[in-house]
Amino acid sequence: MMDNSSWMTVYPEIVLLVMACVIALVDLFVKSPKRTATYALTLLSLGGVACLHAMYADAGHTLYGFGRLVVSDPMGHWLRCFATIAVMVTLVYSRPYAADRDMLRGGELFSLSMFALLGMSFMISGQNFIVIYLGLELLTLSSYALVALRRDHAQATEAAMKYFVLGAMASGFLLYGMSMMYGATGSLELSAVLKAIASGQVNHQVLVFGLVFIVSGLAFKIGAVPFHMWIPDVYQGAPTAATLMIGGAPKLAAFAIMIRLLVEGLLPLAFDWQQMLSLLAIGSLLIGNLAAIAQTNLKRMLAYSTIAQMGFVLLGFVAGVINGQSTLAANAYSSAMFYIIGYVLTTLASFGIIMLLARQGFESEEISDLAGLNQRNPLYAGVMAVCLFSLAGIPPMVGFYAKLAVLQSLIASGQGFYIGLAIFAVMMSLVGAFYYLRVVKVMYFDEPVTAAMVSADTDVRVVLSLNGLLVLVLGIVPGALMALCADAIVRMMAV
Repeated sequence: MMDNSSWMTVYPEIVLLVMACVIALVDLFVKSPKRTATYALTLLSLGGVACLHAMYADAGHTLYGFGRLVVSDPMGHWLRCFATIAVMVTLVYSRPYAADRDMLRGGELFSLSMFALLGMSFMISGQNFIVIYLGLELLTLSSYALVALRRDHAQATEAAMKYFVLGAMASGFLLYGMSMMYGATGSLELSAVLKAIASGQVNHQVLVFGLVFIVSGLAFKIGAVPFHMWIPDVYQGAPTAATLMIGGAPKLAAFAIMIRLLVEGLLPLAFDWQQMLSLLAIGSLLIGNLAAIAQTNLKRMLAYSTIAQMGFVLLGFVAGVINGQSTLAANAYSSAMFYIIGYVLTTLASFGIIMLLARQGFESEEISDLAGLNQRNPLYAGVMAVCLFSLAGIPPMVGFYAKLAVLQSLIASGQGFYIGLAIFAVMMSLVGAFYYLRVVKVMYFDEPVTAAMVSADTDVRVVLSLNGLLVLVLGIVPGALMALCADAIVRMMAV
C-alpha cells in the first residue's frame, strides 16, 4: 500500500485529471455555441490547480513518491503553477477566436488543453525516464489533436501531419537515448543514473552516444537549430489558438525536462552536453534571427523569433559547470528559468493580440494587417509594442533583464569561449531588434488598412491588459521573480 506522502506528490494532477474527465462529460449537455459553462468550469478548475501548486511551492518541501517515480519540489511546483496560469490565459484569448471558426462545436479545446497540461505536469515532476517520456507523449498527442481541430481547414491539417511525423521522430530519438542510458547504467531513475555515471564504472563512449540522442530529442522539443524546421510551418498553419497552446506553456515543461535529465540525471557529463548545447545555441541565434528578417507573416516571424529566444535559454545551461566545478550552476540555471518564464509571458500577450485582431473569415496574421493599429486601438498597440520591445531585449521590459541575467552568467564563468558566446548573443540581439521594431513602426506610422475599431470581450481585455502590464513591471522590479527562480534551483540542486 502506498503511503500518504506518495499521493501528496500528485494531488494537483489527480484534481486536474478528474476535472478534465468531468468537463468532457459536462460539455455533452452544454448547448451554448460559445461553451460558456464549459469555459467557466475549466477556468475554475485550472485556478484551483494553480493555487494548489503555489501552496506546495511556498511550503518549500521536497517529497518523492511512488518509489521515486515523481518528485514534489518548489521548482516543479512553480513551473507547474506558471504553466497552469499560461493555459488559463491561452483559453481566455482563444475562446472568441475558436467560436468564430467553428472550433467549439464540442468541448475538445478545453478538455484537450487540460490533458496537455497533465502531460506537462508529469514532464515537470518526473524522476524516472519512463514518467518523463509518458508526460511528453501525453502533451504531444494532445497538441497534434489541437493543431488539427479545424477539421475543414487544409492548412491546419497539413501542419498537424508535419508536426505528427517530425514529433514521432523526435520522440524516437529521445527514447533511444534513454534506452542507451538505461543499458549503460542499469537504472531508469535519475538519481541512480547520476550515481552510476559519477562512479566512473560506466563506458564513457556509450554514455556520450546516448547523450547525443537525448540532446537531439530535447532540441527538437524546444525548436533549436538544426531541429527547428517544424516550428515555422506548424506556427503558421495551425489555428492561432493551437499555436499559442504549443508556443506558450509547453516551453516551461521543455525547460523542466532539460533540468531533470541533464542536471539531475546527467550532470557528470556536463562537459559533453554543454558543448552540444553551445553549438545548438549558436545555430539557433544565427538562423532564428536572420530568417525572421525575411518574413512577412507575423506568426512565421514569431516562430523564427522563438528559435532565437530558445538559443538564449540554452546559453543559460552552457555555463553551469566550469572545469568540473558546479559553483556557478545555480546562477546559470536560475537565469535560464527566469528567461523562459519571461518569454512565455510575452508570447501569451503577442499571440493574444493576433487572435484579438482576427475576425470571422480573416486571420490578421500578416505584418501589414497591423498597419495603423495605434489609430484603431492605442491600448492593444501599446501591449503589442511592449511585447515586441521585451522580445528584442529593450529596457525596461522583462526580456531585457532576462537577457542580462543569462549574459551575466556566461561572463561570470571567466572563460574566453563563454565571454565570446555572450558577445555573439548581443550581436544577434541587435539583428533581432530590427524585425521587432519594424512591426512597431507598422503599428504606429503606417496608414490603417481598415477603419474598423478593435473590440474584445471584457475577460479578454482585462487579461490582456494585465499580461502587458506584467511584462513591463517584471522588467522594472525583477527581484522577486529572480529570487523565486534562484531559491527553486538551489533547493533542487541541494537534494
